[in-house]
Amino acid sequence: MKINTTVLLTLILLILMLGAGSVSAFLGFNLGSSALKGVTTPDGRPTTKFASSKASNSQQSGVALLKEEDILKVVKARIEGKTKAAKSEKQEDDEEETKSNRQKPEGKPQEVTQEKLQPGFPVSAENQGVSLSVQSARYSGGDLLLKVKMQNKGKDSVRFLYSFLDVTDDKGRTLSASTDGLPAELPANGPTFSGTVSIPTALLDDVNKISLSLTDYPAQKLKLDVSNIPVEKAAGL
Repeated sequence: MKINTTVLLTLILLILMLGAGSVSAFLGFNLGSSALKGVTTPDGRPTTKFASSKASNSQQSGVALLKEEDILKVVKARIEGKTKAAKSEKQEDDEEETKSNRQKPEGKPQEVTQEKLQPGFPVSAENQGVSLSVQSARYSGGDLLLKVKMQNKGKDSVRFLYSFLDVTDDKGRTLSASTDGLPAELPANGPTFSGTVSIPTALLDDVNKISLSLTDYPAQKLKLDVSNIPVEKAAGL
């Protein structure tokens, strides 16, 4: 009897365990199913991928592509349009310039004005084709300004050092002077050069005439003496 009771209890326990396992499995399945509602697995079938690629290709093929000829025609038309626009702008500019030139009065020929010489001028000297001429004298800014012209018509060039320029008044006194614009060398058969000789006014209070003396350097073979240059001050100076 004891053996039968033990076997019976064992069977009862097994049945209870199986029942509890079945119940727990059922409950777990229901919970998992409710949790996975609406979740789908990706379609990994090759036929489906092929169909989707066909669909995408069909969508891309729907885009209209321009022909090469049409593109070339458009580009050519744009280039021709820009060229015509540039030509028309240039023509308009030329026409405006022509109109403006027509509207401008014709320029009168330049009149050759001769320098009005002061009384007693010019005073000049010449030696061996080299000339020194004083064209005018005027007072300005505390100095007497002598306008001087020099030219060499000889066959050889001549050099000068203007620190050797001697300036004397009508009483034989030596005066200090400075030069501006006179050339250091006169070329043979050259043009006329102009410059200025400046003498301080304070040295000319009682002077009416002055003289210039210049020799070439370093040979000192020619000498230019310009005498009796009138420098008398006007009234009020």
